[in-house]
Amino acid sequence: MKHKDFNIILFITILSEQYKTWNAPVITLIANKGATPFEILVSTILSLRTKDEVTAKAAIRLFEIAKKPEEILKIDEQTIQKAIYPVGFYKTKAKRLKQISKILIEKHDKKVPDTMEKLLNLPGVGRKTANLVLIEGFKKIGICVDTHVHRISNRIEYVKTKTPEETEFALRKILPKQYWIKYNEILVAFGQTICRPVSPFCSKCPVLFICSKKDVNISR
Repeated sequence: MKHKDFNIILFITILSEQYKTWNAPVITLIANKGATPFEILVSTILSLRTKDEVTAKAAIRLFEIAKKPEEILKIDEQTIQKAIYPVGFYKTKAKRLKQISKILIEKHDKKVPDTMEKLLNLPGVGRKTANLVLIEGFKKIGICVDTHVHRISNRIEYVKTKTPEETEFALRKILPKQYWIKYNEILVAFGQTICRPVSPFCSKCPVLFICSKKDVNISR
């Protein structure tokens, strides 16, 4: 199936209705609570290789003691490590948060930059993180592609790509722009609840009838 044959509008419309019964991704929830761009950036960094429920608790603990770049710089790495544990690679992330805070203070007037180019210059910030900060922190249009978005987009054969970055650029060419922001939010929730990486719940999938089930060998 080629992407032009896939009814992406029907796919998104159906999932948008079902989405109301799932939990929103943690970064979206944090953003909806009025988080600053810096808090979105920090939360996104914490979320890498980490489950949502762990990220949410770690972010709350950290923001209780520091929620601005200058406040992060005032506390030592061990204190940050203790606050964000057990997020994945918590020691590296604590160091990254100190480095990023220093750069924001010295080069960006304590503010998170609002362009892809400048965000990618921050240590440990890749396209997924940058896109999420632009979308959730600055309400700019972008396509954030994580493992869920990458996997599902290929599973339904809307794209044929090998990496999340390839998927982002492929989606930019074919996905109607009005769905760019919502696409990540919906597919992350979908991937966490039904369209799992291994043995997805195809028996209760609302879009099974238009899914190719690419590379799905076992399902429930």
